[in-house]
Amino acid sequence: MTTCGTPPAIGRSLLSDGSAVFIRRLGPSDRPAVEDLHGRLPADDVYLRFFTGAPASARVVAEMVTQPDTAAFGAFHRGGLVGVAHYRREPGGRAPEIAVAVARPEQRNGVGSLLLEQLVASAIADGLPRVVADVLTVNHGMLRVIEDLGLPHRIDYDGPVSHVVIDMPRDEDRTDYLDAVLARQASADEASLRALLEPRSVAVIGAGRRAESVGRMVLCQIRAAGFSGPLHVVNPRASTVAGMTCYPSVDQIPAEVDLAVLAVPASQVGDVAEQCGRRGVRALLVVTSGVSTDSAASARLVDAARRYGMRIVGPNSLGVLNTDPQVRLRATFGRGGTAGEVGVAAQSGGVVIGLTSELDRLGLGVSTALSTGDSIDVNGDDMLLWWADDARTRAAVLYVESFRRPEQFTEIARRLARRAPVVAIRSGSSTAGQRAATSHSAAGATPAVVREALFDRAGVLAVDDLTQAVGALAVLCWQPPPAGPRVAVLSNAGGGGVLAADACARHGLVVAPLSEVTRARLARLLPATASVGNPVDTTATVSAETFADALKLLTTAPEIDAVMVITVATQVGDPAGLVAPAAAHSPGKPVIAVRFGQPVGVVGVAAGAVEAASVPRFADPSAAAHALALAVRRSRWLHTPDRPAPIPDGVDLARAREIVTAAMAGHTAAAAVEDTWLAADAAYELLAAARVPTAPARLAWSAEEAARCWRQIGGPVVLKADAPGLLHKSRAGGVLSDLRSCLEVEDGYRTLAERFGERPRGVLVQPLVPAGSELLIGVTRHPPYGALLSVGLGGTNTDIVNDRAHRLLPATAADLDELLDAPRGVARMLAADRDASCRDKVADVIARMAWLATALPEIAEAEINPLILTSGTVTAVDVRIRLAPATPDGAWLRTLPF
Repeated sequence: MTTCGTPPAIGRSLLSDGSAVFIRRLGPSDRPAVEDLHGRLPADDVYLRFFTGAPASARVVAEMVTQPDTAAFGAFHRGGLVGVAHYRREPGGRAPEIAVAVARPEQRNGVGSLLLEQLVASAIADGLPRVVADVLTVNHGMLRVIEDLGLPHRIDYDGPVSHVVIDMPRDEDRTDYLDAVLARQASADEASLRALLEPRSVAVIGAGRRAESVGRMVLCQIRAAGFSGPLHVVNPRASTVAGMTCYPSVDQIPAEVDLAVLAVPASQVGDVAEQCGRRGVRALLVVTSGVSTDSAASARLVDAARRYGMRIVGPNSLGVLNTDPQVRLRATFGRGGTAGEVGVAAQSGGVVIGLTSELDRLGLGVSTALSTGDSIDVNGDDMLLWWADDARTRAAVLYVESFRRPEQFTEIARRLARRAPVVAIRSGSSTAGQRAATSHSAAGATPAVVREALFDRAGVLAVDDLTQAVGALAVLCWQPPPAGPRVAVLSNAGGGGVLAADACARHGLVVAPLSEVTRARLARLLPATASVGNPVDTTATVSAETFADALKLLTTAPEIDAVMVITVATQVGDPAGLVAPAAAHSPGKPVIAVRFGQPVGVVGVAAGAVEAASVPRFADPSAAAHALALAVRRSRWLHTPDRPAPIPDGVDLARAREIVTAAMAGHTAAAAVEDTWLAADAAYELLAAARVPTAPARLAWSAEEAARCWRQIGGPVVLKADAPGLLHKSRAGGVLSDLRSCLEVEDGYRTLAERFGERPRGVLVQPLVPAGSELLIGVTRHPPYGALLSVGLGGTNTDIVNDRAHRLLPATAADLDELLDAPRGVARMLAADRDASCRDKVADVIARMAWLATALPEIAEAEINPLILTSGTVTAVDVRIRLAPATPDGAWLRTLPF
């Protein structure tokens, strides 16, 4: 009997009203609960579910639902089963029929949609192309749920019964389905966070008499900020705290409480959370530290939140801010955070304090700020969803130490980044944790590289520290987006202009040549000793007004996308004061200023009577160039089409699947890495199924067989040892090249057999491919991030030049194109090739490798090294492929951590 597949992630999910249910797989032990649910359905619901007023007994339904060959999932709320969805595998490949039953009180809160999403995840895991359902035509609610699911479907109306066919998402449907899921999740998430970020009332539990107690500090800040709703204090050992009357427990508070701040000892957090759940509190802000390291205390906290549907911030949280004048919530014991336009979220309270203080200094301020602490529930993903629909938030900055669900983060961050810039401060950028170098691609795919590819896909701008973060925000919030990377450098000190030009080049900006028209106009304006190339040196003798006129002239030059201005004070004058007013005349082009000797990294300079800062001024040209380069990257990302890469022509998925299935037979998840490498001949067969051009390869097991292969090839050959774990074949002496006779081939075989002892699985015989340019194209899988596609220089240059580009799969067409331009060495190599079609041929191989890794999740590593470019042809002459049991894609179901 076949057991239906289980989707990758089940747990706590949000309903449309912000409350939570716990979704999990049902089994025989759940039969009483399933029977009770169906037994309690009202008569009209029974009719809609079973098409009759006298259905089979609830016991029969419960037994059928909980059979091993049934994929059945239940939604639990406050410990009780409130919804069931299931299907059974059908013989003969027939599409299974799905069924859903939801208790009456929860039918309008999205339980049915969540359960259907779970069935979709299960159907994908089972490899089902579609499911079906028969729905009474009068059951408008269920038909609407199916319509809103976001999947291709067909409804055939046949009198009183509608026959529904729902297709599982193919690659081209994937984005639409995830968008629909994300829209439902965003709405539910926003509703659930409202009790946290826009609470109608707050209770501080654990505020003490001592002024330095954390709870009292939070209480005093909430009150001082003028919180718009009722504020309550709970302390069983005091009648008043800070002049406010105390209640002995949250149970004694006579009014409803949305948000409870827990500042009690770690050992008491679980009990207090239980009391809050019984009282109907909707969200908990746990500032107490030490809870996560106490397994019992943490388990009690999680259990209470799960059973009562409460959201949790923390434990070990600095607090939460919402500067909206309609809310005025300052539930924190940190400083900083005046009203403004930047959203802040960080696991570290210290990072929140540093960011909010710097944003205050710049005048950007904060819309909402959250210290997620130990992040057992609410994290950066939640804040991204909140900010996406918050008009007050014009930019966001994150500090995230880890990702629970990377693909979910990508989809959510992308949604916000389309509207507002998102900056992330990197953490753990060292190569610690890098996997063993089983291939060149794996050696280069460090955790930092994978995370950077994640940010690139999401449109998130990554920086290394707080200084870079606030510099980027100053440019992104105050200046228009640059149309491209072409920068004009203007200075009244020649050395400063040269430093700025060098900084621009280091950060990927282009110090563009000025047109003859622009140069002539500058020459008429500036003294004869000035330099009117780029950088433009006005000399130190010009007046501030002349310098400002030169700036205005450059902003109107069509060959320029942005201007960087470097000023120093001289006896003639100081042009710095006129930079911002002159920039105000810029026709939509960013102007960035630099002031040597400035005591802080970046400040804002107002343009005339305008109160808000309009021109960011940096102390160092490198910092300015870095911030401007991030703005260019964002503009490019916004204007890059987000089309999925098409499936390459001629690929044979059935044959590729057959090769992988045969190789995986007998292997388990615990198999040694060496045991999962494909034999060389099988690896070349897999590339052939993807229509990747390869040098013909024959595997020989004896000197005589190698000689026969040489005769069949009819020319000079190369012998390669096929040995597990042999990464550097040439360096290890595993390659013998240009063998031209039977004797040379036989001797070569014996040499390799002797050199590698019992390790070789055979010797590969290939025709000698003429020398040419060499590339590396590799794939490495990184659960839960997915597969990473890498492109760089190959052959002997692989380990010498660390110049590669990486993109996460599945890739867009733009991703694949950028892989040829991002590595400087590859771009130069292709530009130097006299055959114009060579670039297209390399791009085609990249697309085929991307398809192979996307279509076959069992591919853990795959590497072509080298791909040789010669005489207008591309040929893969060496390939390594490692297989591992496929891990499910966690993006199909979005649940909370517990």
